[in-house]
Amino acid sequence: MKPNKYILLLVLFASTLLFTVANAQTDNTTGEISGKVLDEQQKAFPYATISLLNAKDSTAIKGTLTSDNGTYQLKEIKQGNYLIAIYVVGYKKVFKGPYTISPTKKSHELGDVQLATDAKELKGIEIVKQKPLIERQIDKTVINVENSALAAGNTALEILQKSPGVTVDKDGKISLKGKQGVTVMLDGKPTYLSSEQLANLLRSTEGNAIQSIELITNPSAKYDAAGNSGIINIKLKKNRNYGTNGSVLGGVGYGKYYKANGGLNLNHREKKINVFGNYDYGRNKSFGSTDISRVNNTETDQTYFDQTSDNTRLRNNSNYKGGIDYFINDKNTIGFAFNGYNANGKNASDVLTLIGNQPSKTDSSVVAQNPNKYKYTGMSYNLNYKGTIDSLGQEITIDADYSEHIGRQDNNFNNRYLNNQGQPSKPDYIFRNATPSTTKIWAGKTDYTYPINKEMKLEVGIKSSFVETDNNFIFENYEDNQWQNDTKRSNQFLYDENINAAYANFSKKFKTTSVQLGLRAEQTNSKGNSLTEQKVVNRHYINLFPSVFINQELSKDHDMGISYSRRIDRPDYGSLNPFIYYLDLYTYRFGNPFLKPQYTNAFELSYSYKKTLNVTFGYSHTTDVISDVLLTDTVKKTIFISNQNLATQDAFNLNISYPIQITKWWSSTNTFTGFYNNFKTPDILGKPFQSGKAAFNFNTTQTITLNPTLNVEWSGYYQSKQVYGTIFIDPQYSIDLGISKSLLDKKLNIKLAANDLFNMQRAKITSALASQNYTVREKWESRVFRLTCTYRFGSNDIKAARQRSSSSESEGRRVKSGK
Repeated sequence: MKPNKYILLLVLFASTLLFTVANAQTDNTTGEISGKVLDEQQKAFPYATISLLNAKDSTAIKGTLTSDNGTYQLKEIKQGNYLIAIYVVGYKKVFKGPYTISPTKKSHELGDVQLATDAKELKGIEIVKQKPLIERQIDKTVINVENSALAAGNTALEILQKSPGVTVDKDGKISLKGKQGVTVMLDGKPTYLSSEQLANLLRSTEGNAIQSIELITNPSAKYDAAGNSGIINIKLKKNRNYGTNGSVLGGVGYGKYYKANGGLNLNHREKKINVFGNYDYGRNKSFGSTDISRVNNTETDQTYFDQTSDNTRLRNNSNYKGGIDYFINDKNTIGFAFNGYNANGKNASDVLTLIGNQPSKTDSSVVAQNPNKYKYTGMSYNLNYKGTIDSLGQEITIDADYSEHIGRQDNNFNNRYLNNQGQPSKPDYIFRNATPSTTKIWAGKTDYTYPINKEMKLEVGIKSSFVETDNNFIFENYEDNQWQNDTKRSNQFLYDENINAAYANFSKKFKTTSVQLGLRAEQTNSKGNSLTEQKVVNRHYINLFPSVFINQELSKDHDMGISYSRRIDRPDYGSLNPFIYYLDLYTYRFGNPFLKPQYTNAFELSYSYKKTLNVTFGYSHTTDVISDVLLTDTVKKTIFISNQNLATQDAFNLNISYPIQITKWWSSTNTFTGFYNNFKTPDILGKPFQSGKAAFNFNTTQTITLNPTLNVEWSGYYQSKQVYGTIFIDPQYSIDLGISKSLLDKKLNIKLAANDLFNMQRAKITSALASQNYTVREKWESRVFRLTCTYRFGSNDIKAARQRSSSSESEGRRVKSGK
């Protein structure tokens, strides 16, 4: 599906129209006030706060900061009487005026204003109220990492694992309040990385660079409607002054094998230009084992399979990004950014399968060596504009994006058949497959914010995206000393998609009540084409996605909130491909081109006590649930995984987070998440199926501050037995320990950490279907000792790149880009 030029022109025209309308709002302004601020030594005072106040009631109208030479200018002031307030911490506040803006007097030049130090304020110690570690806002929960114990020596991944309701499995897959499929963003921008690559990136991001983590379980209409599990947005610190700074990170680790990672981050800011970039590299060799015991039941016999596989994996990941912002003036900025990744690796898998007609009795066996290698690359480009219409918050942003993801995995399967004496029983079966894939994404969006007054705000926007994917599957058998293509098992799958969206968000704050109402409309056009099987699936549909947020301040220490949103989850592009992907001779998975999107209605009730104790209760109802289904094929005597639309899922969750400052040197953060997921479907293997089980996660982190530069931290988690679709997952738990030391005025941080100190992490999976008899056990290299050093250099206070959200975030996260 080529991008439709008419739709792209429509988006461009609408963006221009919104920009014109936004600027037209300022046509009625008629005057300006200017001046200059000096310090106590009569030198220019930069970055002093200038406020324009209504002379009648002293309400703030607009504001600005003085420039490097101490001057300021307030433009586009409507007719009326005004005061000027000048304020800097540590200096006496100055009021000037009143000044009248009228048709006969349109400008006022105040001249020089000298500030005087505030002796009263300087005599004592100023008490500054610190933000709570966990803060609940109307549409999200914010973990204020900056200046907290969590930031010291921890990586972004370690901090994320300690966030309320968040769990991260061994493969880096993130769940929020018991639900998978979470969208992770950095500074409001998608990462375009696979779970492993994302985990490596987060391990390379130092905690000291993080300002906050936003957990958005019920996203508003401003966000793409995709994603029923919510959004996690990691916001990096925004710095304040001009100059250059950076940080360099290096780390080594050891479990069964050595690991290493490193990174470099740079930022340079001048008056008109901001340039930024970073590069992260990770090399990880790891080991894992999988044991599968299953019984293949038919009407006439039973066959027992005991399979053991050892896997050694080596991966190399490179992630990089860069960009430039050009500040046309104090109201208009254009920018260009790019980010990319390069992942390659190889796996060596040795598999032994024992087969018999009775338990622990071997009639035959299959010995296999299944090496594979992969390579994935991706590049994303973003061109953006931000226009500030006035100081009250009226602004417009425009983003245009293009990204391309290319991948290939080559798998070899060498199988030897042996009898119960260990002698060859039939010829070896050797085959291989390759899975080249390409995904291209075009997207454009425009957002406009209009503050109606101090208590009301309107946000509107439009977006259009186009996706083209080409997934190929090449299956070859080794026969007559040469590779021969198996046309019955090879397949090429093309998928094209176009989504057009528009939204409106309205918010109003009353005295003790805040309300936000939103509505998003999305039109989807998709075409899946299996060239080999000649199967074409066309879909065209329009959906509305409302959202409601209400927050009520009950008293100074108590507040409550309620929210509702409707969401959609479209299948990722690879899951729609019907090819059969072999893990080994008896285990495989395949895609489903007939997968439908799933829809979720989510409700959440929240309560906060003193902004510290936070409790949320959520309920969601999902139809056409997309779920992994693990079944056995009794005819082929194999086990397979596929994606299917289960009928419904009802999910309940209760989350309680409570950070405690036990003593001055001991802080404790504790989170409990209980949930119940109930799956129902009218037909699996010809019978109705239902699975539901109450489960919970508990996380605790204890931080001991021995002195201002030395911390000891231990954390633990426990995840009870739970059900997901057609499988049961046994309990999982671990304990981590870390010691961090800061040196050189906290510019150098050294941390020694042990993940899963007692080597307790493992997984056990059994079937939730009575007719399926299998047990899967996994153990991976979870106990890893790491030494990490981070050094920050240059100026400590530098304005960083503008935070922006690109226009292709929901499309990019559906790309599978690595192993």
